[in-house]
Amino acid sequence: MKKVQIVADSTCDLSKELIEKYNIAIIPLCIIMDDKSYFDGVEVTPPEIFEWANKNKTTPKTSAASITKAKEIMQPFIDNGDDIIFFGISTKMSGTCGVIKILREQEEYDRIFIIDSYNLSTGIGLQVLRAADLAEQGVSAEDIVADIEGRKDNVRASFVIDTLTYLARGGRCTALTALMANTLRLHPMIVVRDGTMGVTKKYTGKIDVALGKYVEDLKKDLATADKRRVFITHSGCKDATVQAIYDKIAALEYFEEINITTAGGVISSHCGPNTLGVLFYTLPEEPAEVPAETEEAVAEATV
Repeated sequence: MKKVQIVADSTCDLSKELIEKYNIAIIPLCIIMDDKSYFDGVEVTPPEIFEWANKNKTTPKTSAASITKAKEIMQPFIDNGDDIIFFGISTKMSGTCGVIKILREQEEYDRIFIIDSYNLSTGIGLQVLRAADLAEQGVSAEDIVADIEGRKDNVRASFVIDTLTYLARGGRCTALTALMANTLRLHPMIVVRDGTMGVTKKYTGKIDVALGKYVEDLKKDLATADKRRVFITHSGCKDATVQAIYDKIAALEYFEEINITTAGGVISSHCGPNTLGVLFYTLPEEPAEVPAETEEAVAEATV
């Protein structure tokens, strides 16, 4: 059986430890500051991005992965004849999946499977690690892709943002809206649905209080989630803040893994510092049981 190599773009926000543990190859997206392009997580870090953004009163631009870098990362796997499964940020947010499609065509290598995660951050990471688990079990690339595609709607990705300043600088909300929200200490909950981001609830008060309310609101869903793993992903929150969220989730005594990861440059550029999200899979709905007499009736009707 061919080796299945899992590849993802840098917006999956997996920690270095998880990337190494599961042998994930990462293709960085690009962050543009002062008309110079930097590879996310390789040449620039979120603290450096925040420093630049505050100094220049704007946010960096971000762009899809370069085909040259993608080829550099994937060429060894192509040369080895591996099956490659690539996970990219939602195509409604970036053209990275399109870059990999072009690379596949240029290389004339049809064993590259491209999955549009329809998500971002560890909403992608959840799918990546599930695929890695299946690959380790010897599942074929085709069956892994089918499994991931079938569970895409079960990914729950949401974040609470501390300040709207970065979204306003990036043109994703007006400066007036950001000013009013910041003045009133409003912290919107951003939810990923159908590959795009939208605001649902709005929390008030200090960010630590808002995050506590956010997790309380998630408890019902967390208690019936896929217990394999859950992510707490943040953009530079205080250790005490992250620990408090971890303790709330650990108190459920439910998840096998509670992973804490730091958002990379692309996500941080848009959301700003002190953003935190809890991301997990819900369990797939079980098909309804059909009574025996109904099954017999259906069988008779179809003979």
